Amino acid sequence: MTVAHDLVGVLRAIGRFVLGGLASIGRVVLFAAKAIGHAVVPPYYPARLAEQLIVIGWFSLPVVGLTALFTGAALAQQIFIGGSRFNAAATVPAVTVIGIVRELGPVLGGLMVAGRVSSAMAAELGTMRVTEQIDALTTLRTDPFRYLIGPRVLAATLVMPLLVLVSNVIGVLGGYALATTRLGFNAGNYLDRTIAFLHTDDVVSSLVKAAVFGFIVALMGCYHGFHSNGGAAGVGRATTNAVVSAFILILMSNLVITVIVFGGK
Repeated sequence: MTVAHDLVGVLRAIGRFVLGGLASIGRVVLFAAKAIGHAVVPPYYPARLAEQLIVIGWFSLPVVGLTALFTGAALAQQIFIGGSRFNAAATVPAVTVIGIVRELGPVLGGLMVAGRVSSAMAAELGTMRVTEQIDALTTLRTDPFRYLIGPRVLAATLVMPLLVLVSNVIGVLGGYALATTRLGFNAGNYLDRTIAFLHTDDVVSSLVKAAVFGFIVALMGCYHGFHSNGGAAGVGRATTNAVVSAFILILMSNLVITVIVFGGK
């Protein structure tokens, strides 16, 4: 009886975990559907949208650009070291541009923006929740989703591809600068090989990933901040949960997009 009782207890714990996870996924999906609906259906708040475009896009550009610059240079160095062992050092331009554009540019850009933007959104909305400012908006007959959530989700989805596009250019230039100054590559030949191996599908893949990552960044920040509770400690938990969940979903969605959507290209 004791073994059977322990087994039932384990199965119950597993069941509670699975059901709790499914319930959490359902709440996020419903929140996302509601956010999308309020982002695309009028009335709109163009001033709020413009504000978020600047906050998410322009203010994130320095950290995203520096990350891309250092990553591109380091990637070129590592490819040169590995390629030299097999007499394939000439592949540095091709592998660097493909690695930056298809993978490292959007993923690292998304992670950096998530660390900066998701946490800020969760902290701001969480503070508004615990201080009852969101309830005050409802009292004033202003839809919090339309005023607070919609502009953030739309702005992040629109501006993230632009950030990643700039990030890709800076990353490739970082690899170019290191390759031509330290690794002995001819500047003209390096650029020619970079352009020759960069295809339209690479850029499309990068921009699609960027839009999805931007949506995830805003969604996680807004979701955890909007449902924050428990005072200052609750705001801290919401901020942490927003960043962690955004990181996990970005890496997971990157794998899905890479393998399923663009796996054959």
